[in-house]
Amino acid sequence: MAEQKKFEELIFLDDRGYHSEHTWARPDGDTVLVGISDFAQDSLGEIIFIDLPEAGSTFEQGEEFGIAESAKVASSLYMPVGGEVVAANEQLEDDPTIVNQDPYGQGWMIRVKAHDAAQVQALMSAGQYKQMVKDA
Repeated sequence: MAEQKKFEELIFLDDRGYHSEHTWARPDGDTVLVGISDFAQDSLGEIIFIDLPEAGSTFEQGEEFGIAESAKVASSLYMPVGGEVVAANEQLEDDPTIVNQDPYGQGWMIRVKAHDAAQVQALMSAGQYKQMVKDA
């Protein structure tokens, strides 16, 4: 089992917005990719199971959309933006550790058609999120 990273080793990408529940949203064409932050995957430890919603499911911002389970804990996943799920990352069913290896790339969780694009713009910047995590 990997040791937790030092704060300075955590990655905070500027090309997406962050929700206070440690999920991120990045516009991708007319949809939004959603995943968990490097901080979240690092805190969970090795992820052994991910439960994601079916395409067609709709959620409001801040609602639980799934669960990530590690050997240590099961953690709810919260919507950074409200919208309709158009796809879930099926690779994660077979290999949930992709989230540990690449939380901002191949480890994305769901693709959403956002109800309100302004919600994406209103999320925390990487700098704001980094400060929130540091102050916690």
